[in-house]
Amino acid sequence: MGSTSEVNRRDLVKRAAALGILAVPAMGALSSCATGGGGGSDDGTRNKGATSARNPLGVKNGAPLEAFIFKGGLGDQYAKDAEADYNKTYGITVKHTGTQQVGPKLQPRFAGGNPPDLIDNSGADHLDMNKLSAQGQLQDLTPLLDAPSMDDPKKKVRDTLYPSTIEKGKHKDTFDVFYYAFTVYGTWYSDKLLKDKGWTYPTSFDDMIKLCAEIKKAGIAPWTYPGKYPYYVHFNIFAQIAKIGGLDKWIAIDNLEPNAWTSNDAVKQVIGHYEELAAKGCFLEGSQGLTHIQAQTAWTRGKAAFIPNGSWVENEAAPTTPADFGMAVGPLFDGGSGDKMPHGTLRAEPSEPFIVAKGGKNPIGGMELLRILLSKKHAQNFATKVKSLTSVQGATDGMQLSPGLSSAAKAVKAGGRNLLMIQLQEWYPKLTDEKLGGLTSQLLTGDMKAADWIKKAQQYADETAKDSSVTKFHRGS
Repeated sequence: MGSTSEVNRRDLVKRAAALGILAVPAMGALSSCATGGGGGSDDGTRNKGATSARNPLGVKNGAPLEAFIFKGGLGDQYAKDAEADYNKTYGITVKHTGTQQVGPKLQPRFAGGNPPDLIDNSGADHLDMNKLSAQGQLQDLTPLLDAPSMDDPKKKVRDTLYPSTIEKGKHKDTFDVFYYAFTVYGTWYSDKLLKDKGWTYPTSFDDMIKLCAEIKKAGIAPWTYPGKYPYYVHFNIFAQIAKIGGLDKWIAIDNLEPNAWTSNDAVKQVIGHYEELAAKGCFLEGSQGLTHIQAQTAWTRGKAAFIPNGSWVENEAAPTTPADFGMAVGPLFDGGSGDKMPHGTLRAEPSEPFIVAKGGKNPIGGMELLRILLSKKHAQNFATKVKSLTSVQGATDGMQLSPGLSSAAKAVKAGGRNLLMIQLQEWYPKLTDEKLGGLTSQLLTGDMKAADWIKKAQQYADETAKDSSVTKFHRGS
């Protein structure tokens, strides 16, 4: 998920993504609050009207609806456009709030039992969805999945989505988070720069090391990164480990299994590669002190060739990106002949989490607004306005896409079934963004060896696994 300032963004992640998961607001006040709010039943069906072919969820005409949308790098106009269609159909004006402080503004409202209906729960100051789900405060969105799609009544909404959208949105067996965007994470670069210099995007780690030497000779830094938010580098590191070592071993890491970091040879290879990049001076000097915007600006101005990021970067970096920059993203690098997944493997996954509050006044309307957002019309509008894919498969087919979005769409198509989804950053942000982020900061400045990074990573994962205050999740193979 993108934003205008890192204090106000997550992906996924990005996320996530991608993709996104910085400081999670304390939710202690929620632990004792009631699920309800807005009157009526507490099963999420208040203000339910009669169902019909045009109104399969049973939205009550004229019932008020409130939407809280994260207004970061993606803006909120795309949501306003969908709300306009909702208004015409159901005879109201959606109460819309665009904000970069979702958690601080909504935590008291959840505690007071009067949350808004639809929430784009993104940004650094987001609500803790894990706790909200455990407390039964989120609407089960299965009725939305089983409703007919806006474009083809013969197709259910679930049949129009990337399958990982449903997998990622589940807390245990309940689907209560809808990740609307589809973020491509990876190594971003200027196609023009590479072509002008006669360089080829590297296929392997070895190729990258060789190319870095050539880039340095040209007076350009091979890499930059937002050192103030080093979890951006994890977008690449985590997926690279899964690509080389295999998804099953990455799932062991997602599941906080003992020795999952220390027993995985792919971890040693990937972290060792970043240690080598640091030792050979491959990072732009001063990167450790940069925000994401500063790092992106250095990159778009040609001071560095590569940057780890998510596909929101095209929209977020637009103010400083030259018209002929040719923004592009490449697949994960090969580690060697023993890689468990083929070349072309990519981390691409649902991002930008939307939730419907069960205690809202009109949760049925919240689901219907999501159904409108998932129409081809609004998926294409999203792509046009914010240069990002959505979780609707094939929605951008035939569209004239911006360079970065076009590159991302081609990479997803080339990846085929080899699209990775990483849950660790979503499930355990304190572990990944704070604790592992601190380790990565030291690794990239050359102040920590790979072996020490791995040892400490396992220690922190074990501590998280044993911490009874942290909600645990389990991912199947």
